[in-house]
Amino acid sequence: MDIEVRIRGVMMDPATNMPIVVLKDVASETVMPIWVGIFEANAIAIEIEKMAAPRPLTHDLARNLIYNLNACLDHVVITELRENTFLAVLWLKQGDDLITVDARPSDAIAMALRADCPIFVAEEVMAAAKLNTAGPAEGPTAEQLRNWLEGLNDEDLGHYKM
Repeated sequence: MDIEVRIRGVMMDPATNMPIVVLKDVASETVMPIWVGIFEANAIAIEIEKMAAPRPLTHDLARNLIYNLNACLDHVVITELRENTFLAVLWLKQGDDLITVDARPSDAIAMALRADCPIFVAEEVMAAAKLNTAGPAEGPTAEQLRNWLEGLNDEDLGHYKM
């Protein structure tokens, strides 16, 4: 079963200075961090802030391609956590056909924001990420990080500035 999540925030990990996308289960207080690259975090933050670029960025181009091929992005799923790497799938709908496309979670999230479609996490991924928060090896323990993430408020997350 997949769990619907929303983006709780995009922030910098204070221990490693790497961007984190914090996903929150819509039905509970459970949060799941995903460490992403700076460019991917920027693509997500740009869409959250609804900033317009003078020319289409990569995720805008992909959205336009999907639309112009008479398809739509139905939803995205973070499907797997393998060796501390999250995997995701885009679910495209074209006519009566559902098509899956492999994607990095950061790209899937950026696309979901642009398509205004739901983001899901596989139940086993959420359970594994809760128990074994997959971040950089150095820094706080998984339990310390989980407690810190669950205690964040809107001021802590800021306004998605990178």
